[in-house]
Amino acid sequence: MALTQQRKQEIISQYQVHETDTGSADVQVAMLTERINRLSEHLQANKKDFSSRRGLLKLIGQRKRLLSYIQKENREHYQALIGRLGIRG
Repeated sequence: MALTQQRKQEIISQYQVHETDTGSADVQVAMLTERINRLSEHLQANKKDFSSRRGLLKLIGQRKRLLSYIQKENREHYQALIGRLGIRG
């Protein structure tokens, strides 16, 4: 279920703001979105895995806080990011 190092590098290269960026809010949101999508698939197959469900809810909350921060800083950038990720804002 964990992201592979190669997949993490792909996500970082797609969403980084500058060349050495590995931890900006954009990158963090993209990583969380990937983890949320994988956990959602897992939970569709394993409906009684309540521990993973709790972890999913924590990840969703963390992503929501980061998106709120991005929205406060730059509304247009926020709209572009959620469009690229394909999530609701």
